[in-house]
Amino acid sequence: MKLIDLITAQSARLKQAGVSFGHGTTNAFDEAAWLVLFAIGLPLDALEERAQRELSGEDEAQAVALVTRRIESRLPAAYLTKEAWLQNVPFHVDERVIVPRSYIAELLADGEGEGTLDGWLSDRTTRVLDLCTGNGSLAVIAAMAYPEVSVEACDISADALAVARINVDRHGLGGRIRLFESDLLTEAQGPYDLIVCNPPYVNSKSMAALPPEYRAEPQMALAGGADGMDLVRRILRDAPAKLSDIGVLVLEIGHERAHFERAFPKAEVAWLPTSAGADEVLLMTREALARLAQRMNKA
Repeated sequence: MKLIDLITAQSARLKQAGVSFGHGTTNAFDEAAWLVLFAIGLPLDALEERAQRELSGEDEAQAVALVTRRIESRLPAAYLTKEAWLQNVPFHVDERVIVPRSYIAELLADGEGEGTLDGWLSDRTTRVLDLCTGNGSLAVIAAMAYPEVSVEACDISADALAVARINVDRHGLGGRIRLFESDLLTEAQGPYDLIVCNPPYVNSKSMAALPPEYRAEPQMALAGGADGMDLVRRILRDAPAKLSDIGVLVLEIGHERAHFERAFPKAEVAWLPTSAGADEVLLMTREALARLAQRMNKA
């Protein structure tokens, strides 16, 4: 069987099985291509030039077996391959962390694009914190995008930090990225010129409706309470004390903009454009955060 025919057949199996996507791919064909190419030991960019390659029976059997495991286990493909890509950068992934998919990565990596952070930063920007780092992907991408800055990354999960260490070392950034355990900002020293954060923000109703692939991820990295804003409230209240005078917070809240605006109706926010639109990631300056925190403390 040719490679393209095997991928097409496995794509049909995934679609018929009703698996859910969103952990690196958005459709059955791309997911099948990822799994088949991984199973037979080919790179992800090999399909175009090797689509007509005839596969051995052993290669075909290995690919079919991996797709079968994907269907039966309902595990995200990244947990089966132990790898995920963000902004074309490879990262180790396993069940200790959620699969990285933050739109903040676009903003860090795209130095010339519409959604760039450069306009909000300064030539004095030297210290960056990746809060709720998970597998360390945003810290790594930030260090790559801004070679002149020092990066710190923290998470409440020691397991997540162990995975982050794998990725920091994988990309040779151990000298520029410091990892530490912290319950949100409690152990962060600061002052930071930029804090990026993709926190748990899924509201309770949405959590209850998640498909099995998402329930396979660490729930503490997803669940944000009744309105999704439990941890966001703490972050916004505590962030001003951890930011420098030029500091900004970049916060991802996914599909929770309505809940955010209901919880913080007077927040002075800039919504940053990403490939998903302009309501997934927000930015607040230190001054805006300080005014909001003052109102929150009085409430």
